[in-house]
Amino acid sequence: MKETITLSMQEIHRLKILEQVDQGALSLVSGTEVLKISYRQGKRLLARYRRDGPEGLAHKGRGRKAHNAFDPAVRELVIKLHQERYSKFNDTHFAEMLKEREDLKISRETVRRWLREAGIRPKRRRRPPRHRSRRPRRPQMGLMMQWDGSPHKWFGPQNPSCSLIHATDDATGHVLGLVFRPTEDAIGYLKLLDMILRRHGIPASVYQDRHSILQRNDKHWSLEEELAGSRFPTHVGRVLEELGIKTLTAYSAQAKGRIERQGGTFQDRLIAEMALEGITDMDKANQWVENNFLARFNRRFAKKAEKPGSVFRKISDEQRYRLVSFAYKATVANDNTIRLGGLTIDIPPGPNKRSYAKRRVLARQHLDGAWTVWLGKTCIAKHSPTPLRAPFRKWRPRRKQDDPRAKHILQVYLETTPAHPKRGHSCFADRGTF
Repeated sequence: MKETITLSMQEIHRLKILEQVDQGALSLVSGTEVLKISYRQGKRLLARYRRDGPEGLAHKGRGRKAHNAFDPAVRELVIKLHQERYSKFNDTHFAEMLKEREDLKISRETVRRWLREAGIRPKRRRRPPRHRSRRPRRPQMGLMMQWDGSPHKWFGPQNPSCSLIHATDDATGHVLGLVFRPTEDAIGYLKLLDMILRRHGIPASVYQDRHSILQRNDKHWSLEEELAGSRFPTHVGRVLEELGIKTLTAYSAQAKGRIERQGGTFQDRLIAEMALEGITDMDKANQWVENNFLARFNRRFAKKAEKPGSVFRKISDEQRYRLVSFAYKATVANDNTIRLGGLTIDIPPGPNKRSYAKRRVLARQHLDGAWTVWLGKTCIAKHSPTPLRAPFRKWRPRRKQDDPRAKHILQVYLETTPAHPKRGHSCFADRGTF
């Protein structure tokens, strides 16, 4: 019975050249130049060809088990682990968890091959990328941060959707912070900003989309805004201005592709890890993410900036507490109180029993719910915490003598949420109420 010998294309090429050398049609020096091997290697191959024939050129390790091959029991264990515990993990993430939790150091490609051979399909389909112009990263950490909200079923399909608001450094891809919120709201952005200021400092600029929480999207200018020559910002926009953070607006999702792709990575990895840890509510998730997830994620994905160092500016805890807050302008009444919806704040007398009646003041509600009242840079009153609620605006005449048909939007603080404004009017702030 004849034995079949399988040769690769490279081995067939060597066979043809060595046949010519053996027949004297080609010198060994010329043959080795054609084969791009050394003269000594050519002598060895020619000797094997003359001794064993064409089969002497076949690789000696062909058909043998590799010395570093895994035991079949390890392959079965990996497949079983994926089916029972790690079914929500992608191939790369699964390989990392095997090393970190199961003490199995297996390459991503080996894990991928085993899963495909077992009929386990990839977690999601990879589409070929479309051509887009690339925006270079900022050269140094802190020059620009990007932030965005990502609504998703973060705690599994059996739980309601919520929003993950997260921020990343443009130069390094370092995750600066992230916060789970029921919806993408101003409270979430301010809590995220407070987290960034506490952990890193004040960035030079922020790249963001056109969400109405972040910037004004209506076309209306109030009389006060026309006289001032600029429109009053949103609450988040006001805080960014007071901190000296420049805002840059993205007009498409692709323009802020780095933060968008990071949101996809979170959906791929964060959901799987929280399910593994048994985390099903936002409070535990926010605590676990900051204490456990962020450092590991940044070690895995953060890049080195073009220039060393950081341009984040430090901020004191006192400044951070005061500035990262909601703010409402109000007029002190004759009884030295200010009223914000159903809330009444008493203003104690100033120096020499001074009255603050008729003075325009700024009432701030801080992220812990507490209230402070400011006249310029002086705190003149405090109030105990009340539930923290995002502000809203409503339509009403500004003054009794105004034409009732001439409506203005005033931002007010009320404990209940009003109905949506009629005719779909856009909400904006008037008289500096932000």
